[in-house]
Amino acid sequence: MATLVFFHAHPDDEAIATGGTMARMAAEGHRVVLVTATAGERGEFPDGFLAPGQDLASRRAEELAEACRILGVARQLTLGYGDSGMAGEPSNDAEGSFWRVGVDQAASVLAGVLDEEKAQVLTAYDEHGGYGHPDHIQVHRVGLRAAELAGTERVFMATVNRDHLARLIAQAPAFGVEVPQEELPDLSTLGVSEARITTAVDVRAFLEAKRRAMAAHRSQISETSFFLSVPAEAFAQMWGTEWYIRRGAAASATMETSLL
Repeated sequence: MATLVFFHAHPDDEAIATGGTMARMAAEGHRVVLVTATAGERGEFPDGFLAPGQDLASRRAEELAEACRILGVARQLTLGYGDSGMAGEPSNDAEGSFWRVGVDQAASVLAGVLDEEKAQVLTAYDEHGGYGHPDHIQVHRVGLRAAELAGTERVFMATVNRDHLARLIAQAPAFGVEVPQEELPDLSTLGVSEARITTAVDVRAFLEAKRRAMAAHRSQISETSFFLSVPAEAFAQMWGTEWYIRRGAAASATMETSLL
């Protein structure tokens, strides 16, 4: 059995980007380890959501623990860097933010985890961090450097298949789904073209676990959000495949179907 380390920026990223793969690997008997760079303390949440005296970081830690239980994560650890906030915000340059940390400094910490776990696989993000979030871009930089330091050979960059997403948006009315105009993504800056993708992991058998893990992050993803409120068939079309670029592999017409 293999050990796979999934590296993410904030609590909830793991469920959205790789939750199905994590659940599948755990169900197949592999060891799944989750490393989160920050506590996500700069996330937005509804007024009155937190309990008296509770801060967002501690709430998101509780949500993350529940999501890990659902996905079958064997070990979860947080590196403890500050949440850098969205692109262009002053918090990007705050002392201690993940965006400001030296790549080699953070990579050496992550490499220690890879060594300790004797990991065969590491996942990070593509070079745009999926959608340009500073912490996601830093996950890409730190993750790939950590793999070099630890000698981890199988490195995958989780990404968004923008061509698949464009097809889904065009087909949305057929599923009874109306995507509000203000929620339509800018496909020119989201993910990568299908031609770059090397690996497509079928997670349809694990969509219930993925959905429950996403819902566990209640401070960030409400049951009425677009992510969770679409009909089951549309949810399966949206989330039934998780997409990756394997470092060093050439894309081909026949994509890989596993991280192993």
